[in-house]
Amino acid sequence: MKMTSLKLKKILQERLSDARYHTSYNRDKDTFRIEWKESKQGMTITLPNVVAKYNERGDEAIEELVDHVTEALRIMNETQQLAGMEKNIYPVIRATSFPDKTKANKELVNKEHTAETRIFYALDLGKSYRLIDKALLEEEGWTEERIHEIASFNLRSLDCDYNKDTVAGNDFYFIAKQDGYDASRILNEAFLEEMKANIKGEMAVAVPHQDVFIIADIQNKTGYDILAQMNMKFFAEGRIPITSLPLIYEDRKLEPVFILAKNKPENS
Repeated sequence: MKMTSLKLKKILQERLSDARYHTSYNRDKDTFRIEWKESKQGMTITLPNVVAKYNERGDEAIEELVDHVTEALRIMNETQQLAGMEKNIYPVIRATSFPDKTKANKELVNKEHTAETRIFYALDLGKSYRLIDKALLEEEGWTEERIHEIASFNLRSLDCDYNKDTVAGNDFYFIAKQDGYDASRILNEAFLEEMKANIKGEMAVAVPHQDVFIIADIQNKTGYDILAQMNMKFFAEGRIPITSLPLIYEDRKLEPVFILAKNKPENS
């Protein structure tokens, strides 16, 4: 059966049928919205995007969407708290362009990282997570320093096993655990220093999207070009893109670089 937006709308109405939900279809924008009747909180789905995924992956794409929507709506309707959930708090890396407020206009707790990246904080809820906002901190009397310390401690408990690939004499290490915090490993300074001690050439890292962290041991002139191409490909394919620019790691500092012609890096 050829999928269309109208057919998809009907499928979603059936699959997400619940007396507590209100659904609506915007014909002009070709979007489908589902929200809690009482709070009006919900989400809007751009139907052509899902149709495209269906054409690639079939029913799996719809199953994935329904799971995602159901989980998101559940979280929206629950009251979360931080006390007693300390072990479920982690830092997440996002692009500097990432919104610092929720759709409900609540300011998210965040911290500077590099010229390309910022640190936000997530309360892990199992299948999904909630970014922590300042209102939640105030409700529980927590400081931003406390949330950062707890998240950093929990991050260090995540394993940093990697896969290694050698291309044209340069070594590339990939962490892709699919736990939501792959890119967050860039904040594990002890791990970065451990890798630096074993690097033969120059050390560069990349966080093209949330679900991968790349460390590069650049040993010859083509290394930077390979890293740039690799990073751009990951960036284009990522579910939550972060930055297409690699970062040089030197003296415990991260500096974004543009990869120019002749394989020469230049600080951004």
